[in-house]
Amino acid sequence: MVGQEIFSEALLSGMAEVFETMMFMSVEECNEMYEAIEGEALLSSITFKGAVEGCLGVRCNLNCAQAIARNMLGSDAGQTLSEEEVVDAMGEVANMVLGAVKARLADSVGDIQVSIPTVVKGKELINSLGEQSFEVSKMVHVDEDVAHIILLYRFTTQAN
Repeated sequence: MVGQEIFSEALLSGMAEVFETMMFMSVEECNEMYEAIEGEALLSSITFKGAVEGCLGVRCNLNCAQAIARNMLGSDAGQTLSEEEVVDAMGEVANMVLGAVKARLADSVGDIQVSIPTVVKGKELINSLGEQSFEVSKMVHVDEDVAHIILLYRFTTQAN
């Protein structure tokens, strides 16, 4: 069975690659245990299945989501985007990050099929995969903001 450290490394390096190449934003794991996302947030998530099944989530406050969307769309720093543009961008972030994670895990877990991303807005958002699942959860700095990335997974009967 593949160890959790492989999933953790794939998640962090995959997110960093996507953010640096597609949004020109830096991603670094938070050293502070107390970092939190205050107020309303967006949670973009995407599920996957195969020998490993689960979901990946990216959660951040609305200011961070606006910054991500602006950078992804090449908009000016002061420009406010519509809610639809921000939601679409956050969905695409989950899709791209999972694509990068999938590529990093291909040799270890085989091929996985990916769903369409979803984005929800609210306070204190969490996602869960239920019993017998593993979790990789990291708070990261995205430039000046904070985001939470989470990878929930479990091995299916297809696993080696």
